Amino acid sequence: MAEAAARAARQGVNAPEYSVSELSSAIKRTLEGTFGYVRLRGEISGFRGVHSSGHCYFALKDDKAKIDAVIWRGVFSGLRFKPAEGLEVIATGKITSYPGKSSYQIVIDALEPAGIGALMALLEERKKKLAAEGLFDEARKKKLPFLPRVIGIVTSPTGAVIRDMLHGFNERFPAHVVLWPVRVQGDTCAAEVAAAIRGFNAMARGGPVARPDVLIVARGGGSLEDLWGFNEEIVVRAAAASRIPLIAAVGHETDWTLIDFAADARAPTPTKAAEWAVPKFSELVEQAGKLGLRLSVAAHRALDAMRAHLRAAMRGLPRRQDLLALPRQRFDAVEQRLGRALLANARAHGVRLARATARLQPRLLDTRLARVHDRLDGLGRRAAASLARTAGPRRARFERIAGMLAPRVLAVRLTRGRERVTMLEGRIRQSVLARVGAHRQRLDGCAKLLGSLSYQGVLQRGFALVRDAGGRTVRSVKQVAAGQRLDIELADGRFGARVAENAPAPAKPTEARAATPDRGKGGGGSQGSLF
Repeated sequence: MAEAAARAARQGVNAPEYSVSELSSAIKRTLEGTFGYVRLRGEISGFRGVHSSGHCYFALKDDKAKIDAVIWRGVFSGLRFKPAEGLEVIATGKITSYPGKSSYQIVIDALEPAGIGALMALLEERKKKLAAEGLFDEARKKKLPFLPRVIGIVTSPTGAVIRDMLHGFNERFPAHVVLWPVRVQGDTCAAEVAAAIRGFNAMARGGPVARPDVLIVARGGGSLEDLWGFNEEIVVRAAAASRIPLIAAVGHETDWTLIDFAADARAPTPTKAAEWAVPKFSELVEQAGKLGLRLSVAAHRALDAMRAHLRAAMRGLPRRQDLLALPRQRFDAVEQRLGRALLANARAHGVRLARATARLQPRLLDTRLARVHDRLDGLGRRAAASLARTAGPRRARFERIAGMLAPRVLAVRLTRGRERVTMLEGRIRQSVLARVGAHRQRLDGCAKLLGSLSYQGVLQRGFALVRDAGGRTVRSVKQVAAGQRLDIELADGRFGARVAENAPAPAKPTEARAATPDRGKGGGGSQGSLF
């Protein structure tokens, strides 16, 4: 009987009965009450990124065990250090269980890398990622301004860094400095530094606060954990996107952060960054003096070179006689051609004049001759008046200048001037008279030629001009009929006649021949009896 009771106790017959949910809840309460918040060190395993719900699920493991881990969405967005596959981390959280899978897990509230090795691995991975995006390319980096008017500094206002930099500016080249105060260490460091870089770039030129020409992000030396804020992606991307040239001066010469690769220049120390931002005033003065001296020497050399070049060019130019030789030869050839051309032109005009004489009448020529004579007389008078007007002012000018000249020199010059005026007056008068005479002689010749070619001269030689009642010239017997009224013009007058008969008769030497002018050419034909 006692043996049966012992066997029942071993089999749990008297133990209380639990449901699965009750047991899972009891275990959950036991875990949470026993451990509470713990710090757990391990390697991240099975991390596949953020779930669609915003939560993160992975596991922490070491060489002997593994525990599930979860980070809720609200906690993940505030983490400074993000989880990544294979990293060794220290997770701070609460131990609990998940009844749906009968497993226990840690709900992480804070996450940090476990030691320098993990930080360096994370840093190298982030560096490769940002470099692959082209944020570290040398081609996108901007040149620092030579002499910035305004310098923007992003650093702590209470540290020794800003005092050292201001002292460096005062020693080298005093400049206008705008400080954007930030925390250079801690959880908010990265956000404040990135906001400062973006804020400086957002400033408008000519605004109430001057927009900097160059930016300096500075911090003193420290450990990797102290400088970690300058390794954050938000800072690196802000530095790479800055339109203002940026100098990174974070840590000592041996320290390096990711902002150093994204900045346009990396200074080993904050003091050196101040030296890089502005030139040294004394060196500028010395360099300006040297450049001025070089400019003066270069100007003298350039003038000497141009003077020598001009002299060489002058020696290479041809002589005046050589330049005028070909034009003179052309002028002589044209002069010879001009004489022949004038003769040919005179002959051509003579032919045209001979052709035109037949269409001219003595009265018209007499009228034109009279007009030309009057015009020549008027031109002669105008020439004399013009000569008088030209000589008069010159005589008056000579008289005005006479008082300013020596009597003897003035007398000599006046005598010469008078002689020259007299000579020019005589030459002008002779020229005008010669030209008038030439025109008069030419017109007389034309009048004689017209008289010799006129049909009236033919009438003087015994010919007669026969016209019909309409005034048309009768050239042939066929143009008249018996009984037709005709008008006959002789040298001393004209009379009318009537045709008796129209029979043609041979011309006799003793019969009178009628002359009919035809454009300057005389012609005759036999006539019948007119009475």
